[in-house]
Amino acid sequence: MFFKSFWRKKEKQQDKKSVIVSDLDSFKYKTRIEMRFADLDMMGHVNNAVYFTYMEIGRTKYWKHAIDWNWKENGVIIRQASIDYLLPLFIEDKVSMYVRTSRIGNTSFDLEYLIVKDVNGKEVTCSHGKTVCVVYDYDSKIPVAIPDKERQKMIAFEQLPNS
Repeated sequence: MFFKSFWRKKEKQQDKKSVIVSDLDSFKYKTRIEMRFADLDMMGHVNNAVYFTYMEIGRTKYWKHAIDWNWKENGVIIRQASIDYLLPLFIEDKVSMYVRTSRIGNTSFDLEYLIVKDVNGKEVTCSHGKTVCVVYDYDSKIPVAIPDKERQKMIAFEQLPNS
């Protein structure tokens, strides 16, 4: 009896670095996601692992559009990736993704993602995710400071306070 009540009182800890929001107006970048038949599982909906591939696709498009990241000079690795699944996606759904930079640190920054589908003319959020991205020097194998050029582009595009 003691153990039951002890474990039930344990609260889930929240990530304090940035909070994922579902406010579509706070996102300045949106792209379409083209689903493939191979994305589906045997139940007919998009497999949960594929959502991370969608986040990668959205992230790559976002970086090209908003930041024009110089991959030859500065690598980026993913330190952490998380997602909350809210509604399933099916092959006939019209799916889009919103991406934004929500936090900029010294060597890392957070990207947030909202995957939405069109339901009767309205966008419904199906999942929201987050990645912590680290600027990485592959030669020395260590994290390095976010280059000022890319930092300023992120700040300008997202209209973030200059940190």
